[in-house]
Amino acid sequence: MACVVVVGTQWGDEGKGKIVDLLAENADVIVRFQGGSNAGHTLVVGDNKFIFHLIPSGILRPDKKCVIGNGVVLDPQILLEEIEQLKEAGYLQDDSQLLISEETHVIFPYHKMVDTGRERIRSGAKIGTTGRGIGPAYEDKVARCGIRVVDLMQEDILRRKLEENLRQKNYYLTDVLGEKMLELDPLCQEYLGYRDRLQKYVANISVVLTQYIEEDKKILFEGAQGALLDVDHGTYPYVTSSTTVAGNACSGSGIGPTKIDSVLGVVKAYTTRVGGGPFPTELTDGTGEWLREKGGEYGATTGRPRRCGWFDAVVVRHAVRINGLSGLAVTKLDTLSGLDTIKVCTAYHLGDEGTIDFPANTELLAECEPVYEEMEGWKEDIGQVREFSRLPQSTQRYLEKIEGLTQTPIHIVSIGEQRDATIVRHNPLLV
Repeated sequence: MACVVVVGTQWGDEGKGKIVDLLAENADVIVRFQGGSNAGHTLVVGDNKFIFHLIPSGILRPDKKCVIGNGVVLDPQILLEEIEQLKEAGYLQDDSQLLISEETHVIFPYHKMVDTGRERIRSGAKIGTTGRGIGPAYEDKVARCGIRVVDLMQEDILRRKLEENLRQKNYYLTDVLGEKMLELDPLCQEYLGYRDRLQKYVANISVVLTQYIEEDKKILFEGAQGALLDVDHGTYPYVTSSTTVAGNACSGSGIGPTKIDSVLGVVKAYTTRVGGGPFPTELTDGTGEWLREKGGEYGATTGRPRRCGWFDAVVVRHAVRINGLSGLAVTKLDTLSGLDTIKVCTAYHLGDEGTIDFPANTELLAECEPVYEEMEGWKEDIGQVREFSRLPQSTQRYLEKIEGLTQTPIHIVSIGEQRDATIVRHNPLLV
């Protein structure tokens, strides 16, 4: 038995989808434990590209169980669209391959309307929300007025809870945000229609996962977003609305922390982020644009251009600490090929305070000056390399520098979109 958690170590978009898909070959079960359709995982298999927002990346392997845990907020319309796309492409032919926790909270149209309406009237800096209703859905969960998948199963419960919610939501939508009012009957019928199509996937996931663990199944827990978007430990308020760190793999799926064996952190060979918020190593010059275009740095969910910058070891050390990382998977290393020199942020400097660790205060973070070490780049095309020792010497030194600065071993190196464009030094599921 092995239970491995995969999380992002930056501001998301690190390439977790490919790493999960790769490791899924040796897993029996893949579990998504937080976030919602605001996350997008891009996978390339042969000539086909898939973008998943809710379904775990392991779904492309037909013999694997894929689970949507209770820590996720679920948009049933988007989930059904993903299911249909998969079936049309020849995947998910066996419906038992996909399971949804009955405790998962459901996103409704009023969540999306609140999300976009608030961003529209915000007077200060924009949060950069995707407008998918994620934050408002998590608010309802904490406020104890959320509607869960189990509530969809009984029409009388769904109708009663929707009626109670709309009594307040409609007032807020119309009088505060200037949005339109929602009607109970059409909304109830729409979601009962979703219920009819999804109920075959619904299960008590805590019981199911416990049984799998007792059967010595190998379980892979797939995180969304990244550590710096964690609602507690990220660049608050420029964060997502869920707990993105490894500890949430337990509460977001219904198993105990003693069941987790290792945590793999996915880190891009440089740094990107989408939306607002401080970004110490951001490059606003031609090099930043070069990274964006060569790396295809546009959001899988929104298409927004990502802000690009040099690798930030302060950020990754923060992620190592709050996730308890066992190892790193470095992605998009091939994007850096062609640069004469590469800079690595080794520390932050803040005025009279000198060098500091990653600050909780985002205003202070915005004032931090990155301390850089410049390294020799490489010109070689590394896309066909499959052994660490065959990488150019300057590439090896760059990776060794990352290991040294983060005090964390690199287990996997990704050098392209395809599954096989990968160097695996240690597979945490094969121990």
